[in-house]
Amino acid sequence: MAEAPGSAQPSVALAKAELRARVLAARDALPAPIRAAASATITGRVVRLEGFSTVRSVLAYSSFGSEFDTGAFNAHVIGSGRQLVLPRVDRTARRLRLYAVDDLERDLLAGTWGIREPDPESCREVTIDDVDFVLVPGVAFDAHGRRLGYGGGFYDRLLALTPAELPRVVAAFSVQVVDDVPTEAHDCAMTTLVTERETTALR
Repeated sequence: MAEAPGSAQPSVALAKAELRARVLAARDALPAPIRAAASATITGRVVRLEGFSTVRSVLAYSSFGSEFDTGAFNAHVIGSGRQLVLPRVDRTARRLRLYAVDDLERDLLAGTWGIREPDPESCREVTIDDVDFVLVPGVAFDAHGRRLGYGGGFYDRLLALTPAELPRVVAAFSVQVVDDVPTEAHDCAMTTLVTERETTALR
């Protein structure tokens, strides 16, 4: 899920912009069949994570472009009887609003930046307190749990409201894993990194 441009200290902002451009280019260059196969493998790894079987409410996102395809994961959440929660961008308030989604076809509309978002007319709004597992989007990640998003800080603001024990899982292709992600004080750390190659606990 995309985020609008944000602000940072000049040196950190430049480092983030350069890393973002490099990783996005690498991700975009992956052939579609490779991304599809990797997405299937990643989905399998996420649903087999320790503790996931007891999760009841999952905040995920609608993927776009060359991102890890969340379609099968979101369908699994609904099909297994869990509550799927998806975000809707509130550009005026510069925050994410969360909605319970029961049907991936009926309940979603093309929203900000063309990403499929919950229809507020048919979906019930919930809060982050109603969620006990988060699948977090992003551009680049490292083994220390650091995440580089799309630049708007939407998820950092949302995750800052969550308890430390809330699972914050990132699902990404291995080309998105780097040695070091530049961070600022407001950047939130992730707890688990899942790629098509491995699953890494980050705390």
